[in-house]
Amino acid sequence: MSIKADSWIKQQALQNNMIAPFVDRQIRTPEQTENKVISFGLSSYGYDIRVANEFKVFTNVFNAIVDPKNFQESSFIRIETDVCIVPPNSFALARSVEYFKIPRNVLTVCLGKSTYARCGIIVNVTPFEPEWEGYVTLEISNTTPLPAKIYANEGIAQVLFFESDTMCDVSYADRKGKYMKQVGITLPMM
Repeated sequence: MSIKADSWIKQQALQNNMIAPFVDRQIRTPEQTENKVISFGLSSYGYDIRVANEFKVFTNVFNAIVDPKNFQESSFIRIETDVCIVPPNSFALARSVEYFKIPRNVLTVCLGKSTYARCGIIVNVTPFEPEWEGYVTLEISNTTPLPAKIYANEGIAQVLFFESDTMCDVSYADRKGKYMKQVGITLPMM
């Protein structure tokens, strides 16, 4: 596999609807820098995605056990806000602003932005497999002993694209993956 540059990402986004909405440059205008906007959009070898204003913040009000085979919706408080406060040593789920349609010969890796990582806020996203489609569910962990702010509609993570010289034998769509075409914040499914 080889990493592809910004022109390939732009071509795929515009011709094949790989990323929508698509911002064709890194957003860092003087006005936005003055307002301290966390950057997003097309970068040299990837695309910086934004976090939407929908969050599910973890709470342990009911003393639930975290069980990936039987995750309880009541473990979260759902909020819509421009600034989400993640409690100390806790986490929130969110979704991307962008909708993705990954080509059959592409795999992505998504990593949290350094602006958040330097504050002890870790963003975890699993790879987007070939022919996966949907909004990205983001896991945002606050590893600090203090509350942490997450800013909606600003950059949260960077997606790196890897293109193969050949098509995969079985894609995520072929397998009818359980997270295919997710539209909201999607909890673990079995």
